[in-house]
Amino acid sequence: MKFGLYFKDNLYKFLIFIVCYIINLLIFFAFKVEKSVIISSSILYIVCLLLIILIPFFRKKKFYDNLLANILALDKSYLVLETLNKPEFYEGELLYQALYEINKSMNENVRLIEEHLQDFKEYIECWIHEIKIPLSTLVLISNNHKEQFDKKTKLQLKRLEDYVDQVLYYARSENAEKDYLIKEVDLSKVIKNVGLKNMDDLLENKIDYIVENVDYKILTDSKWLEFILGQIVNNSIKYKRNIDISYIKIFVQEAQEKTTLVIEDNGIGIKESDLKQVFDKSFTGENGRNTNKSTGMGLFIAKSMCEKLGHKIDIESIYNEYTKVYITFVKNKYYDVLK
Repeated sequence: MKFGLYFKDNLYKFLIFIVCYIINLLIFFAFKVEKSVIISSSILYIVCLLLIILIPFFRKKKFYDNLLANILALDKSYLVLETLNKPEFYEGELLYQALYEINKSMNENVRLIEEHLQDFKEYIECWIHEIKIPLSTLVLISNNHKEQFDKKTKLQLKRLEDYVDQVLYYARSENAEKDYLIKEVDLSKVIKNVGLKNMDDLLENKIDYIVENVDYKILTDSKWLEFILGQIVNNSIKYKRNIDISYIKIFVQEAQEKTTLVIEDNGIGIKESDLKQVFDKSFTGENGRNTNKSTGMGLFIAKSMCEKLGHKIDIESIYNEYTKVYITFVKNKYYDVLK
């Protein structure tokens, strides 16, 4: 709070005081009051003026400076009311009460929005579970009556299943901690399930699915890890190169404090300018624009879930050569002791 601006805002008080002082002087001169009395009276007037201006300024300055400083310091500035002491001057009390009412109204509106979002999320999850039933039935029928379903139809059914799963996991991702369970998982089994689920796509695209050195136990949620790996493998299939030998190679790099799963392919790769953004929400990059197959959500959800599971995911690539995705599982000594 700046004194100059405060004084300017209260200039009318100063002018009123000067007018009253001049009138008082005129009365003193009219009644021929002694000079010593006039001087004493003038000093008293000036002292009163300073007190009238300075005392309210310093009372208000402490409150408003604290208010502004707290707003700038907080990430969520709407919580500033929680950091303030109730002021001892009337204007401050009015502002404090106004902030309280605004905050209360905002909280009520946020609560209503959260309730609507929760209802919508529950509806989406329910709808997804319902739609998965006829989808699974269609997949089963297509497998049992192969002569009536060509490969293209089966692949489209597979894509439908993948997109439905992606919506489900995204809908759950904000409160994923309620949906996963961290325990010791056989990594090779998860990788095998991902390969079986994508077997038709791999065969159709003539991609070798190579798995080496993955007999490790890790701490994770098998369902979520399977989804994460599925998104990465789907991208490798989606962005294969037109070459004689295409492959997806999965292996483990073991270190003292961590286990790193590597998913490598020799597909079209990612341009260097896109690498920093591949985990951003809805980012498709040049590959996505060229193929029209990308939603930009798969890697975004994968990274979000890795963070919630306590894993680290990184990617490196050279365009038209290879792409490598690294998922790092940190070893938990506390778990080893309890086990």
